[in-house]
Amino acid sequence: MSIMPIGVIVNASAVLIGGLIGAFLGNAIPERIRTNLPLIFGVASMSMGVATIVKMKLLPAVVLAVILGTAFGELIKFEKGIEWGAGKVRALMEKTFSGGNAANDPESQKAFMDKFIAIVVLFCASGTGVFGALQSGMTGDHTILLTKSILDLFTAAIFATSLGYMVSVIFIPQFAVLISLFLGATVILPLTTPAMLADFTAAGGVLMLATGFRICGIKSFPIANMLPAMVFVMPISYLWLKYVVM
Repeated sequence: MSIMPIGVIVNASAVLIGGLIGAFLGNAIPERIRTNLPLIFGVASMSMGVATIVKMKLLPAVVLAVILGTAFGELIKFEKGIEWGAGKVRALMEKTFSGGNAANDPESQKAFMDKFIAIVVLFCASGTGVFGALQSGMTGDHTILLTKSILDLFTAAIFATSLGYMVSVIFIPQFAVLISLFLGATVILPLTTPAMLADFTAAGGVLMLATGFRICGIKSFPIANMLPAMVFVMPISYLWLKYVVM
């Protein structure tokens, strides 16, 4: 019997609905909530990052993967590509939803992109989402993704009050990432070891920690350019364990 991607669908729907509700309500939500809750989301992201980083098995492998992955992302200008695409979609959204918050927001384009890319990574590349999609695909247990959906619903709504309807569009890449992991779970997981999965989760934690710093406005880490580390970390972890650790 095939497993339905219920968790993936619910999680992507939560981002879509939350983004639409937040953008629609806009200034109806008190300023203190719109200002302070994103800071809490940033702290939550950092806390989740720390909680997953401590699960790593091979620190050198994770560090090497993050360095090489970020260098690769910088070389191909991955974040610039996301910014370009987001800018095009934003212009279209502003025309479609005249009066949306994104169109009237006084923030500069750079400030807008800083927040937007941070939440793209938060929604699409969190360790919770990645592991939840893999677990859902392998076992049919959607608990992790359903729990994440609750957090994503409110996170999307709050950010949409300042970033507008653009936030709701994030459900598209999020669904693409999670459904790919869901469908590939039966192929990916049998090829992994507990150490590889732990290091993969830890690398996602590093990204979530950097995301939290960026959301809080402390430091604008190039988190989109760091994403290739998620591809590099498991092969490096495997090779390090096989050829370096005695």
